[in-house]
Amino acid sequence: MRIIGGEFRGYRFTPPAKKWPTRPTTDISKEGLYNILANKIDFSEVKFLDLFGGTGNHCYECISRGCRDATYVDKFPGCIAFAKTMAAKLDIEPYMNIVQTNVFTFIKHCTESYDYIFAGPPYPLKNIPEIPDLILEKKMIKQDGLLVLEHNPNVTVSDHPNLVDQRNYGQTIFSFFKA
Repeated sequence: MRIIGGEFRGYRFTPPAKKWPTRPTTDISKEGLYNILANKIDFSEVKFLDLFGGTGNHCYECISRGCRDATYVDKFPGCIAFAKTMAAKLDIEPYMNIVQTNVFTFIKHCTESYDYIFAGPPYPLKNIPEIPDLILEKKMIKQDGLLVLEHNPNVTVSDHPNLVDQRNYGQTIFSFFKA
């Protein structure tokens, strides 16, 4: 895996392979996503939330591009440990708030709103289509903010009233939602 752009562009990292509970966004699809986001977001002004954070890939990318307020949420201890190690290696701890909890518990108790939210849930998760509504109901997206939901072709959100765009990268689909 690598960071695509910004200060840490080209930095490669490898999460531990043994019993790793995530499915990281591929470099090709991540590059496509961030090419789109570069035209929509000023990363230096963004308050970012990474749900189902896994490797922390999206936090590193946003911080590399200038974000100074990134929150990472995951429940797996190995993921948390890896994200903390990476934050220390990149010297970005002041910009990355790491939260170990279930994402749905986090959403339920969240009182913050964000400019950009990325949700990359495990593909087998049954309630992926509910995630945009849960986030929107809690008003977690700022007025001009953006939610990007990563999913595969088995998940359909194309009839959601807040969906503004969808991009397909093979088995990876990014669905874009506005408040």
